[in-house]
Amino acid sequence: MKIAHLTSVHHRYDTRILLKECTSLSTFGYDVYLIVADGKEDELIQNINILDVGKPSGRLNRILTSTNKIYKKALEVDANIYHLHDPELIPIGLKLKKKGKIVIFDSHENVSQQILGKPYLQKSLKKIISRLYSYYEKYSLSKFDGIISATTSIKEKLIKINKNTIAVNNFPIINDITNTNIIWDKKENRICYVGAISNIRGIKEMVESVSDIKTNTKITIGGNFPNNKFENEVKNNKNSNEIEFLGFLNRKQINELFSISKAGLVVLHPTINYLDSLPVKMFEYMAAGIPIIASNFPLWKEIISSNNCGLLVNPLEPTEIANAIDFIINNSDISKEMGKNARVAIEKKYNWSIECEKLLDFYTKIDELSLSN
Repeated sequence: MKIAHLTSVHHRYDTRILLKECTSLSTFGYDVYLIVADGKEDELIQNINILDVGKPSGRLNRILTSTNKIYKKALEVDANIYHLHDPELIPIGLKLKKKGKIVIFDSHENVSQQILGKPYLQKSLKKIISRLYSYYEKYSLSKFDGIISATTSIKEKLIKINKNTIAVNNFPIINDITNTNIIWDKKENRICYVGAISNIRGIKEMVESVSDIKTNTKITIGGNFPNNKFENEVKNNKNSNEIEFLGFLNRKQINELFSISKAGLVVLHPTINYLDSLPVKMFEYMAAGIPIIASNFPLWKEIISSNNCGLLVNPLEPTEIANAIDFIINNSDISKEMGKNARVAIEKKYNWSIECEKLLDFYTKIDELSLSN
């Protein structure tokens, strides 16, 4: 059985697409192709055929030309099942359906809500675009053979459109995250954040919190700034001199940072798109056996409180972030216990092995549908 995963937006080494879904399907015995548009040429990784249609010069060119190139490449592959990862590829899915192909859409985000959170769009325009996308999504996804969502909340929305919808959560691969056996008291007074750096991900509040931290604690941030202007804006704050900015970190470096840190920050702003999200980094902190300092969103509160694995704060209040950091540093026994609880929760509930079984069961159903057709 030949499967083709298609993406025009994500890079070829995307954790969810390549390392989790494609790798799991390949290991299970499927012949897996991944069609991308990143300009890095074709590649074979662990029996997964990565086919590149070339990198577009900009967003508009990507939508106008890359999608067509991906469609042509998809036809060349002549797969039994096509698995789409981006909303802009939905038209490709409809074309493939007309050719009698099995099509799955993987909804990583609640797109209609995400549109409402775009800061560069006028408020009235956001509502119009969001509503138009909702209509288009309802029409298109109802014609597909199955939908995979990255969270349960997205599933609850999309199952009303297509009854063959499941949630495959983006939980970590346990073996990728080192659960170090470093004695807690030998850890440094260090709190970390790893991930994309942006305003709505709480970078400014992290920097501002330094003024209110009473313990001798270092905040370390791993990740790239989106542009020089924003980087200068953040680093012009006097508090930034007290923060260690490491830039992009690979998996080994991330694990090393986790091993010396006493907690991980995930203080995203309460935007529409984030309230029901499940950030990968939150679960990676848990897998590393360190407590989380997280935004007090209802969904996150349910996870953190039920597992007693971290502290909740108002992400817009730097003082609350600072107080949580001080609590972690001043209460080693409690923090250590939270870290242990976090790791246990990952091993029992929030890991890719469990989600992988759901993915494979879903594909078995789709496979049977393909054979019946």
